[in-house]
Amino acid sequence: MTTEKKKKNIVVPIILGVLLVIGIIFGVTEWNYYSKHVDTDDAQIDGDISPVVARVGGYVKDINFEENTRVTEGQILVKLDDNDYKVKLEQAQSGQKGASAGVGVAQSQIIATQANTSTAKANVAAAKVKLNLANKDYARYANLVKDGSITQQAFDQAKATLESAQAAYQAAQDQYTAAVKQVGTTQSQLAVSSNVISQRQSDIDFAKLQLSYTDIKAPATGIVSKKNVQKGQLVQAGQSLFSVVNDGSIYVTANFKETQLEKIKSGSKVEIEVDAYPEEKIQGEVYNFSPITGAKGSLLPPDNATGNFVKVVQRIPVKIKIHPSKEMLAKLRPGMSVKASVSTN
Repeated sequence: MTTEKKKKNIVVPIILGVLLVIGIIFGVTEWNYYSKHVDTDDAQIDGDISPVVARVGGYVKDINFEENTRVTEGQILVKLDDNDYKVKLEQAQSGQKGASAGVGVAQSQIIATQANTSTAKANVAAAKVKLNLANKDYARYANLVKDGSITQQAFDQAKATLESAQAAYQAAQDQYTAAVKQVGTTQSQLAVSSNVISQRQSDIDFAKLQLSYTDIKAPATGIVSKKNVQKGQLVQAGQSLFSVVNDGSIYVTANFKETQLEKIKSGSKVEIEVDAYPEEKIQGEVYNFSPITGAKGSLLPPDNATGNFVKVVQRIPVKIKIHPSKEMLAKLRPGMSVKASVSTN
């Protein structure tokens, strides 16, 4: 009995010693780990999600994708009935043809008015010659009538001829001035017609643009989700149809406590553990920090100036770039819960 008691007395201290050693080892290990790492499980997978909206209205003619399938950037996913937009394009093109015909008419009028201007200028020159001749005849007859070499009737005839030549010269000048102004007016009309052509070209470009919007394309390469469109449905401009989760845009948003940020720096190495795949570790690095806390950016941010104030440790969203393998990247989905461990060594 004494031997058994001695054995029991020896076993208990040994067990306690072993437990103490294990506790010390565990404590030292944990202290060593947390002195070099900052962890949080308030983190999730995020990614760029591109919403696709209709830019024009119309009936859905074809749908070339299925929900939760992969698509490539520029791929036509939805086709709207484009008959109305083709008619508008034809109308715009017809309007441009009419404007071009107007330019041709204006150019012909310019040629005609320029010819009239040349004729009017020649008439001015002819009238000037007649006026000079009438002036000379009048001066000569004025001298002759003084000494009685000619009759008063002949002098009066010379005077009338001079006045007629003066009036004809003035009329020719007025016609020339009017012809020059007509050329300017016709050129202005040509400029207006040219502007109309530019406007009609703008109408054509706009009609082509509207027609191109009937082909709704994938804005990025990724997986389609949130499909909200059916064949034959009437969609309106601005209506949301589906979303595309972009490939290569997957990252982690980790919400660290404000008291943990002191040791976290941009570029710090991070190890990511996805809850859905705990055996597979993903490496990453801290990219940047949110300029506000999560609470401040909420729909109804708290106001500490009202009521009784209770200090609550705030959390700051931190963006973490990750470098998963292709196989792992195909498994990740925005919204998945993860655990982030930042190395502060």
